[in-house]
Amino acid sequence: MSSHSLPALQHLLDVVAKLRSPDGGCPWDLAQTPETLIPYVIEEAYEVVDAIRSQDTAAIQEELGDLLLQVVLQAQVAQDYGQFSIAEVAEGIAEKLIRRHPHVFGDLEVANTEEISRNWEQIKAAEKGEDPATAQKLSRKLSRYARSLPPLLAGMKISQKAAKSGFEWENIAQVWDKFHEELGEFEYALKHEDPAAQEAELGDLLFTIINIARWQGLDPFAALQGTNKRFIQRIAMMEKISDRPFADCTIEELEEIWQRAKKKLDK
Repeated sequence: MSSHSLPALQHLLDVVAKLRSPDGGCPWDLAQTPETLIPYVIEEAYEVVDAIRSQDTAAIQEELGDLLLQVVLQAQVAQDYGQFSIAEVAEGIAEKLIRRHPHVFGDLEVANTEEISRNWEQIKAAEKGEDPATAQKLSRKLSRYARSLPPLLAGMKISQKAAKSGFEWENIAQVWDKFHEELGEFEYALKHEDPAAQEAELGDLLFTIINIARWQGLDPFAALQGTNKRFIQRIAMMEKISDRPFADCTIEELEEIWQRAKKKLDK
C-alpha cells in the first residue's frame, strides 16, 4: 500500500460521514437504509465486472471507487444505527484472512491449491460452529450459491460444483439429449399447463443451456451481456436509420431496418 493510501481512504470516510451528517448532510444520503442501498451494491459490482472485461484501466479505477463507496456507505449507515463501524469491517476481514491462510501466516505446509481449498472449507466450518462433515455436503454448498448469487451465476456455480462431485453426463451428446427433452417439456407446458409449471420448465431449460455452456467452455454471463449490448447497439443504429418512431412502423418495416442496422454494425 502506498504512503498516501490511508489518508485517501480516510478522506473518503470523512466525505461519506459528512453526507450522512444530520448537520448539513445530503437529504438523499440521510434517507438511505441498508435495504434501499441493495440495488446500488449489485449495480456497482456488475459495472466493475464490465469495466474489467473491457480492460479499460480508467473505467476499472472509477468503478472500483463506486463499489468502494457502497461498502463505506453501508458501514456508515450501520454506524449511525449503532451496529458496527468501517474499522470493525476492515479488522474483521483482515482477521478472517489470517485465520484462513495458516500456510501464509502460520507454519502449516500445503502441497497444492486443492489442499488450500480443503483447509479453507474446514476452517470456515469451524468458524461457523458447523460439523465439518455437514459443511462439506454438496447440498449445503449448492444452497449457498443459490442464496447469495444472481441466478445465472448461481446456475453455473451449481453446475460446476455438482459435476466436480461426480454428478455429470458422460459426453456432450447426453447434454444435448437433455436439452431437447427439456425443450419438449417446456413446449408442452406452454400449451397444456399452468403458469407455475411453465415457469418451472423454463427454469429447467435455462439450466440445461448453462450446462451446455459449461461443457463448451463458454461463459453464459458474458454471452448474455454481449447479446444485451449488441441488441442495444442495433436499436441505437435503427433509431439513426429510421425517420419515424418504431410504433409507427409495421413489423415488416422494423425487420428491414433491423437488418440494415445489423449490416452497418457488422462492417
